[in-house]
Amino acid sequence: MTFEFTLEAEQGQARAGIFHTPHGPVHTPVFAPVGTQATVKAVEPRELTELGASLLLANTYHLHLRPGDELIRDLGGLHQFMAWDGPILTDSGGFQVFSLAELNKIDSDGVTFRDHLGGSLRRLTPESSIQIQHHLGADVIMAFDQCPVPDDRGVVEAAVERTHRWLIRSAEEHARSGDVSRQALFGIVQGGIFMDLRAASARFVSDVDLPGYAVGGLAVGETKAQMYTTLEQTTPLLPRHKPRYLMGVGSPEDLVHGVARGVDIFDCVLPTRVARNGAALTRQGRINMRNQQYAADPSPLEPGCTCYTCTHFSRAYIRHLVRSSEILAHQLLSLHNLHLLLTLMREMRAAIFSGTFADYAAAFLEGYSLPGPHKSAKIPLNV
Repeated sequence: MTFEFTLEAEQGQARAGIFHTPHGPVHTPVFAPVGTQATVKAVEPRELTELGASLLLANTYHLHLRPGDELIRDLGGLHQFMAWDGPILTDSGGFQVFSLAELNKIDSDGVTFRDHLGGSLRRLTPESSIQIQHHLGADVIMAFDQCPVPDDRGVVEAAVERTHRWLIRSAEEHARSGDVSRQALFGIVQGGIFMDLRAASARFVSDVDLPGYAVGGLAVGETKAQMYTTLEQTTPLLPRHKPRYLMGVGSPEDLVHGVARGVDIFDCVLPTRVARNGAALTRQGRINMRNQQYAADPSPLEPGCTCYTCTHFSRAYIRHLVRSSEILAHQLLSLHNLHLLLTLMREMRAAIFSGTFADYAAAFLEGYSLPGPHKSAKIPLNV
């Protein structure tokens, strides 16, 4: 049953299923906390288990640079290295090469770049990306791809063509040097916000028989309406009985809209990143705990929340920690934010089973205020 995906219930495009991995089943829809450097920032593995996390993401680029993928391999692989016995997903490193490296030069074979830590000149190709991920030993690994600016058609067309060539090479390298029974390779659909390119990419990637497929190149500069429309038209083109992974997306509203559009797996640094900046995610929207209005507030971050933070501490105390730059602020806010997203996923899964997902999603979005420039936007659910 390794890497078998079983659909258990559907409502519209929303799906609930089970994805089997060597380190246990993943019940979908699921949110994967991000452990970029083999750790979810400010959260212990024990706490992740208590929160109900079932899948974590680690970053190929960062772990290749430090401490080194061969070292991790020699120490027993990522699961043993970071003391996490559940499923792990690693990305290919492609996004970080294009976004973090001080200099990168793309050619048909791969990417030459100077790393952002020491400035050394390095090379990443589809073959080396797969080899690095073999060393790390994650359950799910990703094909090497190019994530382009979403609205420059010329750049996107070239990136899609290159992503397709690199997918074939990634799959060939995985079959040649990996253990396909222990690691599942996912292909990535690109195409920016251009639906003809997305459709062509979905067809090409789907024709490569893989255990799962991802939608990449979203939440990288396009509007939310553009992201949701692109997603809505792309997911139905992917194989129905394979898991669908939306890369790098994880705000509460995006999770609801994503599930409504047929996504099974999500990941994002957002819950722990905004925690380190003093923000809490709630069912009503994001709140800034630096604000004076919380200085003497005895209530929890979110009334009714059952997380450790909300059942033990007041907004006033957390604001004090944030203003004092105490590490505990990062920990408590991260625990709360992750609890919200993981609970939201479990609730949506239950709603799909009960046939009430459309009502659940509509009610959640009605009570949720979008952050910043999106605050007044109300995007149709379309379920």
